[in-house]
Amino acid sequence: MELRYSDRASYVKASEIRELLKLTQRPEVISFAGGLPAPELFPLEQINKVMNKVILEDGHAALQYATTEGYNPLRKIIAEQRMQPNRIDCTYENIMITNGSQQGLEFSGKLFLNEGDIVMCESPSYLGAINAFKIYNPKFVEIPMDENGMIIEELEKALEKYPETKMIYTIPDFQNPSGKTMSLERRKKLAEIANEKKIPVIEDSPYGELRFEGEKLPCIKHFDAEGYVITLGSFSKTFCPGLRIGWVCAHKDIVNKYVLIKQGADLQASSVSQIAAARFMEEYDLNDHIQKIISVYKKRRDLMLDSMKKYFPAEVKYTYPEGGLFTWVELREDLDSREINMEALEVNVAFVPGGSFFPNGGNNNTFRLNYSTMPEDKIVEGIKRLGEVLKRHY
Repeated sequence: MELRYSDRASYVKASEIRELLKLTQRPEVISFAGGLPAPELFPLEQINKVMNKVILEDGHAALQYATTEGYNPLRKIIAEQRMQPNRIDCTYENIMITNGSQQGLEFSGKLFLNEGDIVMCESPSYLGAINAFKIYNPKFVEIPMDENGMIIEELEKALEKYPETKMIYTIPDFQNPSGKTMSLERRKKLAEIANEKKIPVIEDSPYGELRFEGEKLPCIKHFDAEGYVITLGSFSKTFCPGLRIGWVCAHKDIVNKYVLIKQGADLQASSVSQIAAARFMEEYDLNDHIQKIISVYKKRRDLMLDSMKKYFPAEVKYTYPEGGLFTWVELREDLDSREINMEALEVNVAFVPGGSFFPNGGNNNTFRLNYSTMPEDKIVEGIKRLGEVLKRHY
């Protein structure tokens, strides 16, 4: 078919994760690929009761158009129950509801990026964000990480080299894909840099409430004096991803800009989903639900790391996340995780090769493992099979 697509369309590539998930739908595959929550933990009984009430008691509003900003009771709940306990001083007016935090990422690119603009991000970084920004054809500058997250001294060097930088993107808590967490001091410093240089920081925080151990750290936005930090949140990892409820938390002036973009994109998030989410949190304690998730995911993390220690070659390196959904694996530099993934698929095990998490390419000797989705017996068996594949190369 001969169609004249936009230049922008040529920048769009298929998500390696989404494509790989198609291969893992077979029931015999043990998948460590997606960042999926455990479906058996969804509160089905409570959701069923809430959904029935929504239709019976709020049906006319739930099935009607609504404001772009979002359902006000839900915005207030997010501000009071999710943001303020994380030491972010805000009200419902600082919140706009999105169709998952992925939409917040895409809108951030649309709001801030022109072709050729510079985006600074951690190396590696979230593939979904890279793809969301790539459609605007920016230049990515990757900032190295250590065990305490993005190295701020390296960020400062990069900003000296590229003072025209338009945006900094970071996942400070249990980073996707590395599982690393940014230290308190670095959070303070990054907020200071944003305010001093007047550069927006997109703080992507879908995993922050899934801490298994260690000290809970405030969001970067807590240290934001001038309003240059924009926090993206989501219920996808702590509640139900199928509701597609995320949010932008920002200065009112910035929220208003996001609203204008959303009006042109989809008018609003689902009224049914928003009212149902609000009703759930009015009638049940989401924190109790999150604690149940944490207890299961911690056990699965421990089991995966113990199995990796037992079955992987001793030379293989991997991170120890204090929460979240992922651990990050580093192989010998001469190995290609894409080839190893194909070998693993032959024994019905899947993971995500690491090269896609580096916007400028390279680092094909890495890969990401998810420990939240598979039950305990499959974690052990899958890591054992993967270990046998890796031993062929060591």
